[in-house]
Amino acid sequence: MSDELNKRFYRIGDVADILDIPASTLRFWEKEFTIIKPQRNSKNIRLYTPKDIETIRMIYFLVKEKGLKLDAAQAMIRRNRDGISKQFEVIERLKGVRAQLKSLQKALDTVPNS
Repeated sequence: MSDELNKRFYRIGDVADILDIPASTLRFWEKEFTIIKPQRNSKNIRLYTPKDIETIRMIYFLVKEKGLKLDAAQAMIRRNRDGISKQFEVIERLKGVRAQLKSLQKALDTVPNS
């Protein structure tokens, strides 16, 4: 889930693709979590910044990966947003390291024994 975010704004479909969640979930979370506030253009289309996407990733982590209810996730973010953000960053880095190790293991498994 850690794609490089290099544009200033992303539409809801782009964010849904980046995070691999339905756009309907994003719209629902926008209503439930006051910290998700995408800008809107003159045609009322949601425009998410990279910071918005990171916030949504944090919510995804709490709700989908840790299994918290929406109320509990929102309370946790209110109480300790920086701590959750750091915990989320560490877990994302560890996932990246795990993927690299699996890739190395797969490469080593294909090397013939001499």
